[in-house]
Amino acid sequence: MMMTRELLLLRHGKSDWSTGVDDYHRPLVDRGKRGAQRIGVWLAQQGMIPDLIVTSPAERALVTAQKACKAMGHGDEGIQRERRIYMAGVDELLEVLGDCPQGAGRVMLVGHNPGLEDLLVWLASPTVPVPEDGKLLPTATLARLQMPADWRALVAGCARLDSITRPGTLPEKFPYPAPDGKELRDRPAYYYTQSSVIPYRVSDGKLEILVIASSKKHHLVVPKGIKDPGLSPQESAAKEALEEAGIEGEVEDTALGSYTCEKWGATCTVTVYPMKVTRVIPEEEWEESHRGRQWVSPEKAASELKQQALRPLVRKLEAMI
Repeated sequence: MMMTRELLLLRHGKSDWSTGVDDYHRPLVDRGKRGAQRIGVWLAQQGMIPDLIVTSPAERALVTAQKACKAMGHGDEGIQRERRIYMAGVDELLEVLGDCPQGAGRVMLVGHNPGLEDLLVWLASPTVPVPEDGKLLPTATLARLQMPADWRALVAGCARLDSITRPGTLPEKFPYPAPDGKELRDRPAYYYTQSSVIPYRVSDGKLEILVIASSKKHHLVVPKGIKDPGLSPQESAAKEALEEAGIEGEVEDTALGSYTCEKWGATCTVTVYPMKVTRVIPEEEWEESHRGRQWVSPEKAASELKQQALRPLVRKLEAMI
C-alpha cells in the first residue's frame, strides 16, 4: 500500500497529580511543558511541521499541543480541540482521523494513554518494538508513522512506524534564535521577545497610570509577557494586560520604547506600548485578582516601578497625553 500521509502521535507531557483538581483539568508540571517544547523544536528542526493539530481539550493535552506548536514558531490558533480524543479508545481515535481533511498530509494527534498506544500498535503492528522499560509512549513522547492515502480507510497494520522520539533524548537547551541556531538558551527562542503596556486613563483632567503587584507581590509592575507566535506585539501585550491586570483597552501602534532584561539565562528584549484603558474587569472575573491593582500618578509610577527602564517611558507618555 502506497504511503502518502504522515501521522504524529504525541502523548501529553508529565502532569501534576498534587493539585487536587479533577482528571480533566489536571495541569502540566514544568517538566511536562519543557518536554512538549523540546518535541516542538525537534519537529521544526526536522522540517516536520504538521498541517493539522488535533488535541484532546483536557488541560494537560491542550497545553502540550500549545507549547509544542509555539516552540515550532507558529501560533496556536489553528489547533483543533476534539472532545472525542479524551478517554478515547482505538475506534474513537479512528473516527477522529477519518474526519481529517484529505488535504492534511501530516496530522498530529495529541492525547492520552492507553488510547494512543493502542492506536499505534493497531496501525503499525507487528513492527512496533517494545522498549526495555516497557513504555511505548511515555509522557511527551512522539511516534511518527507513514500512513495510507485515505484517512477514512485505515485498517489494522496499514501504517509503518518510522520513529519514536522521547524528549529525554533531545537537548535540554533550545537553539536561538531559530531551530537551526547555534546559540543555546534555557527556553524556546520566542520567549526572549516580549511586549508590555503602560495602561493609562485621564480622570478629572489628570493622567493616571495603572500598576499591579508582581507575581510574588514584592514590587510594582505593569503588564508584560512573551510575544506569542502568531500574534503581533500589540496583541500579545493586550492579552497580558487582560490576564495580569484585568483590563481591556486600545494599544497604540507606536511603541514608547524598549528595554532589555536578563531572564532564563539570556537577554530578553521588551517593547513597551501605551494602552488607553477602556474597561476594568470586575474583581470577581479577574483571574489574577490576588495581585491587586491601583491607579497612581505618573510621578508615583515613575518612582516606584521596579523596572527602572520604564521610568523615562512613563514620563514620555505623560508628555504625549
